[in-house]
Amino acid sequence: MDEDLSQMSRESLINEIKKLRNGIRTHRDSSGHDLCWYHPDLWSLLPEDTGPLPSVPEWPQFMEGCIRYRQSLDIQASGAPRSKDAFEDG
Repeated sequence: MDEDLSQMSRESLINEIKKLRNGIRTHRDSSGHDLCWYHPDLWSLLPEDTGPLPSVPEWPQFMEGCIRYRQSLDIQASGAPRSKDAFEDG
């Protein structure tokens, strides 16, 4: 799957690493409502086609997952600042 790496020059590898690090940092630094979004920009950093669209849960299962994700932030990021910012589309 990563055979292309052995064909890259040192400079190309460094550029690839910088591109990947930038994508990871952008994802890592998302905050607030941006934590909940579909992330094709991150996945597009890979050389292969992302393939089919992900399976999307029905609303009740999706909302249960959102609640569990938010609960996990209370444990994993208990010291993170909290926000009452409303979601704004656009």
